[in-house]
Amino acid sequence: MKRVTLYSQSRRQGPYAPQLGQTAASRSVASAAADIPAEPPAPPPRVVAAWRRFSTRYARPLSLVATSLLTLAIVAGYTSLTAPRKLTQRDIDGAVLHTLEKQPMPPSHASVAYDIIRPSVVRVNQVGMENSDDVERAVGTGVVIEESGTILTNIHVVAGAERISVTFFDGTKSDAHVVSVQPEDDLAVLKTDTVPDDLKPATLRSTRGLRPGDEVIAVGNPFGIGPSVSSGIVSGLRRDYISPRGKKTLTNLIQFDAAANPGNSGGPLVTADGEVVGIVTAILNPTDQRVFVGIGFAVPIENAAAAAGVSPF
Repeated sequence: MKRVTLYSQSRRQGPYAPQLGQTAASRSVASAAADIPAEPPAPPPRVVAAWRRFSTRYARPLSLVATSLLTLAIVAGYTSLTAPRKLTQRDIDGAVLHTLEKQPMPPSHASVAYDIIRPSVVRVNQVGMENSDDVERAVGTGVVIEESGTILTNIHVVAGAERISVTFFDGTKSDAHVVSVQPEDDLAVLKTDTVPDDLKPATLRSTRGLRPGDEVIAVGNPFGIGPSVSSGIVSGLRRDYISPRGKKTLTNLIQFDAAANPGNSGGPLVTADGEVVGIVTAILNPTDQRVFVGIGFAVPIENAAAAAGVSPF
């Protein structure tokens, strides 16, 4: 009879054999437990108790210290984020360019003065008749000093005129006549027959504070072109002028270097504030060309205003 082979319940302990009495489930649990890190040992009871007593006793100071540290941290963080960076030359150039593009350049002193005096400057023409037509024989300049139409100019601008015509700032034209003269200063005072409704007289200013180097402008009709403006400075005071043929000597004149030519005569010499300090009357020229070489003369406004009987000084 064939016998059944019997196997022993114990197995040979090989190198990979499980420990005796371990099941598959228990082996899995053991492996998982081996992977979990061990918890740190709990502090001794005495240390915990001491910390609790310390924190309870000093709770308020600790709270203040913690709040202060938090505040300092916030301020430091904000400062580091908002602190301005150092400007570079490129930043400065960019800012300047941006400003120039957005902001118009301010007007010059001469431009401001011209805008102020322009409504008070008039064109003075000597008018003659040829073949029953009016013909302009000479041209000069004048300045209005009263709303009624009183105008200052030079005698040589109107001398020998058959008729005098004045053209105002707004284009209005009127005949005018001489009401008084002051030959020693080459000054004539005109009165027009009609005046514009919005006629604006010039503001007159004493020459007492005038100094060489002060900015001035001359406004007139040089060679009939105008109104024209030129700018310069006061070159000197209390100058004398002798006409080319020695027929006339003018004294106590303002010397200036703003360009003046024939046609500027009788026009105002104006400060940077737009106020009249003189009446342009002559230019110095060593030639016969009658062109400007850098030296002009004006009668002080004190003399000119006195000729009109309206001196405010």
